Amino acid sequence: MRRSPLAILRLIAACALAASAGAFPAAAAGARVQRTQRLALLLSGHAVHGAPRAGSPVLLAVAAHRPITGEPTRLPVLGRSTGAEGIAWLHVMLPGRPNGSSGWIAQNGTLALTTPWHLTVDLKARLVRVYRDGRLAKSFRAVVGNPATPTPTGSFFVEETLKMYAGELGGPFALALSARSDVLQEFEGGPGQIAMHGRDGLGGTLGQAESHGCMRVSTASIDWLAARIGPGTPATIYSG
Repeated sequence: MRRSPLAILRLIAACALAASAGAFPAAAAGARVQRTQRLALLLSGHAVHGAPRAGSPVLLAVAAHRPITGEPTRLPVLGRSTGAEGIAWLHVMLPGRPNGSSGWIAQNGTLALTTPWHLTVDLKARLVRVYRDGRLAKSFRAVVGNPATPTPTGSFFVEETLKMYAGELGGPFALALSARSDVLQEFEGGPGQIAMHGRDGLGGTLGQAESHGCMRVSTASIDWLAARIGPGTPATIYSG
């Protein structure tokens, strides 16, 4: 976890212009939360392929470090395969647009990790649930996106965990997610990235839909989350 540079202001700014308006379900609503999630920590930049073959189309490149904090990139692993040429491949979740993207990277140049944590966000109940080893550990009330700029739904993950400077909007911490707004294609030069963060300088009523897509929780809640939830942690956002 590192302190945020000015780039995080673009992340939080997209969530800060609140309007004063009043998938994948969590385990409590009938969906499955895995006990652990396999992760791939990138030791170098990787080309992402459309199939587990060296000659398959390259979709994009993923850097070894995240753009805001410089933390090593950690991607959730969805599956594995060995290509005809004997190369081991990992099917991984990807950050950015389009939401929910995945692709194949060579296993070489990665380090295998696991996390016991999983976040779910119930937009209808405006509730964040935190699971450890498949069991509910905590739940928090949250401010979520308003109807005009809703919080996107789907399967995502934490890209970076940021410690904010005193006085920064959305402090004291932020979990920057792989999700991007479905409405704000960009904001103040940023990509419309979605985050879970505090309410410093923003306010908002917990349990209401008042943000531009990000999720705001209390200071005590984000302190608890930042001490435990690291990059790569899966985050499932659904609506009832």
